[in-house]
Amino acid sequence: MIEEKEPTEEQNELFEHYQLTVDKGQELIRIDKYLMNRIMNASRNKIQNAAKAGNILVNGSAIKQNYKVKPLDNISIVMAYPPREVEIIPQNIPLNIVYEDEHIMLINKEAGMVVHPGFNNYDGTLVNALTYYLENESPTKHLNPEPLLVHRIDKDTTGIMLVAKTEIAQTKLAKNFFDHTIERKYQAIIWGDPKEEKGTIEGHIGRSLKNRLVQAVFPDGEHGKPAITHYKVLRSFGYVSLVECQLETGRTHQIRAHMKHIGHPLFSDTSYGGDQILKGTTFTKYKQFVQNCFKLIPRQALHAKYLGFEHPITGEKMEFNSDLPLDMQQLIEKWEAYSKTKSE
Repeated sequence: MIEEKEPTEEQNELFEHYQLTVDKGQELIRIDKYLMNRIMNASRNKIQNAAKAGNILVNGSAIKQNYKVKPLDNISIVMAYPPREVEIIPQNIPLNIVYEDEHIMLINKEAGMVVHPGFNNYDGTLVNALTYYLENESPTKHLNPEPLLVHRIDKDTTGIMLVAKTEIAQTKLAKNFFDHTIERKYQAIIWGDPKEEKGTIEGHIGRSLKNRLVQAVFPDGEHGKPAITHYKVLRSFGYVSLVECQLETGRTHQIRAHMKHIGHPLFSDTSYGGDQILKGTTFTKYKQFVQNCFKLIPRQALHAKYLGFEHPITGEKMEFNSDLPLDMQQLIEKWEAYSKTKSE
């Protein structure tokens, strides 16, 4: 019996997690064949890749693909999430490639770029650009030319993003995301100045019951999935603050929803109310200053700053940092200058 499947479209980490308990009367059978018969659309190759990556646990221990299931075995399997059935058209779109080897790539994504083709975004995406690059320009283009996603970041969020180039790398990275061993730090400009310089936000995140286009926080856990965000204030400018957010989980819009939940929406975030003047005076001059700031950065002020992980093949510890984009740097400079004039 399948007890749990995770995730659906409501998560930025792209993996599937299943837990199964073998029936009492089950005959001995290879685990890959057993799982193929019980997990919809799971190919034998995908299951075997999961076994090779150490992603299949039986009674808490990793097993090989030729393991034979026994009655009452408890099975846990993590697989990379299957791609959507959308034809990928290679497109020659410039990419900021931070690192590349034969197994993985690190991209510094720009604002405005959707990660994967989907409804209303069938081309011009990061996957379209990666597909062209891997087929035509990559030094390892003789390998699988398909970019294999392991996580996503929002269209208007900038920063570091990890992409797999082989199925075994994708499968191992999926397990790393599931185990929360990949370290991710974001920087955001938020409205207000949190009372505590450091804090942890916990609360289930799921689609809003009032607006399906945004996520909501359900503190009692009656909806959504568990989500944990750690934050610390890096700089405060009175009306807005620069914060660092470290993710334990990777729910859709997690930082945006969590920061709104504690009363500090991201600056210029139209979906979560950050595009309104939420702090400060009523003076016309101040209002004009904030409107000019909104024009400077017509998106949520959020940047994927840091990614730390073990290389899925070599096991080497890898760390990548990305500078704040120009619009966020300029926004910080404007608020810094404004806060100085108010204190003088």
